[in-house]
Amino acid sequence: MLIRKARFDEAAKACDVLRRSIVELCGADHHDDPAIIRRWLANKTPAAVGGWIVDPENFALVAVEGETVLAVGIVRHDGEITCNYVSPDARFRGVSKAMLEQLEATARDHGNDVCHLISTETAHRLYLSAGYEDCGMPQGKFGTTSSFLMLKRLVVQPTQS
Repeated sequence: MLIRKARFDEAAKACDVLRRSIVELCGADHHDDPAIIRRWLANKTPAAVGGWIVDPENFALVAVEGETVLAVGIVRHDGEITCNYVSPDARFRGVSKAMLEQLEATARDHGNDVCHLISTETAHRLYLSAGYEDCGMPQGKFGTTSSFLMLKRLVVQPTQS
């Protein structure tokens, strides 16, 4: 597996990962409610994902094996992780954790000492185990019942002299 910068021509594959991850893995969040799923997927189109990939405020990454996209992650210049989705085909292989570590490293490399995000119920344990803390009241997003505001202070690597 390789984690690298996403390419615009991978938007459709990345979009498929996002959509499958939400529908197949996030049942604890959407409870198979068609209205919630529809709202959550509304902006998960190849055109929208392509826009996220080329947005100069984003660092969009993909985890790949050959030509297969296993996961998609985005961290903004301010350290906000806006996207970390894994393909159902790659679940429980450490892909989400590796992506999270790379997103944090990217944020740190660009001067951030904090990463923040909104976690789903499904991913909440992953983020807690990675050192994130809840930092606000759970809220609903896309009609879900629980989305967790989370924050992690990044360890700044000392520079070698």
